[in-house]
Amino acid sequence: MSATLLTACAEETETRSLAGVGPSVPYGATKAQYQAAFRDVPPITLTTQSPSPKGSPTGKNVDDYLNAVTEWSGGKITFEIAYSNGIAPPEEVDDALRDGRLDLGHTLPIYEPSEYPANAALIRTTFLSEQTPVVGPLQSNAWPNEVAFTVPEIMDEFRDHGMEPLIPQYDSGANVMFCSDRDRNLAAFHGRQAASGGQAQTAAIESLGGSAVSVPYTELFEGLERGVVDCSVSSLIVGVLGGFISAAPHITVDPTAGMATAPGSMVMSSRAWDRLPTAARQLLWDRLDVFMTSNIDGKIWPNSVAAIKAAKAAGGTVAPYEPDARRAINEANARLLREVTESDKLDDPEALVAAAKESSARWLRTVREDGIDADVTFAEFDTWYEPGKVDLDAFIDHVFAKVFLPHRPS
Repeated sequence: MSATLLTACAEETETRSLAGVGPSVPYGATKAQYQAAFRDVPPITLTTQSPSPKGSPTGKNVDDYLNAVTEWSGGKITFEIAYSNGIAPPEEVDDALRDGRLDLGHTLPIYEPSEYPANAALIRTTFLSEQTPVVGPLQSNAWPNEVAFTVPEIMDEFRDHGMEPLIPQYDSGANVMFCSDRDRNLAAFHGRQAASGGQAQTAAIESLGGSAVSVPYTELFEGLERGVVDCSVSSLIVGVLGGFISAAPHITVDPTAGMATAPGSMVMSSRAWDRLPTAARQLLWDRLDVFMTSNIDGKIWPNSVAAIKAAKAAGGTVAPYEPDARRAINEANARLLREVTESDKLDDPEALVAAAKESSARWLRTVREDGIDADVTFAEFDTWYEPGKVDLDAFIDHVFAKVFLPHRPS
């Protein structure tokens, strides 16, 4: 047997011997306490990827999380990072986690609704979040996780595909309508071709009399500039990342007529997760607070500012739908909820819808009770926001206490 193979076998045996064992670290432990717990743990290297180029502000949430885990482990957990989805495109991340190319990844169940029907059902309800720039992203990154953890079919879909969910759902903020034309009434949308990222967005586009088409965000600029498509339903972050805002600078986003988001999921391969010692699992879990904070204050909000500034610089506008278009979207959303309640992919689909309604409303109240009740519109957000303006500490503490702590590894 070669020396390389002997070393690999020894490392695998040692890693397996640490699976789920070792010291347990209490929730709320200090960095020093965590580093002490890792003192006798052999080095752990995990392979992961970021959807963004190295150093890009659109990948700040990933970078901040990985850096925090490495620092808190005293350098015992490190990551081999491929940038710009260098190992697998988004729709193949689950495959890469199963076959060992990735240990930690970000999946998009919305791309494969037939394989993840329970996740798809929850995603179809995400329009329930308030479509505002400050309160909305906080609400929408809390309640879907609370619901996901309580629906066995959602958790089973991840685990049946060889994944251990860390964050079942996180989003990049509200989905908005980018268009090359500024009119926002029902007649103006009739006949428009709009790029859609999922079934729920397609339903909204069709309710307006438009036609939904599938276009990768990397090709949207050319499609919009050439008039192949007229609009795109995307988050503001995707607008920045795709570089197409100058070709579709008129942004429509309505606080009372939401569109479902296209959330991602942070997951580990079950194979990698099962081999980790207890302290490593707990650290990966506990530092999700860094990911969530960075996702909102380091990614969603700064990129929203960049998108709105880019739209205005291109002569664009930011405004809500006209009343007739708003009614059409709300009617389509009501149909979406009825369809979810009739799903044959869930044991109790009506319970999922009821939980989504209750949880979304309760987390909206929680955000406001935490003192975050900024009365600002998207049109004003680029001049209102500055880093650190909103104190997220109380909100993040509430999310962890209510949503994540009950599922913390032990």
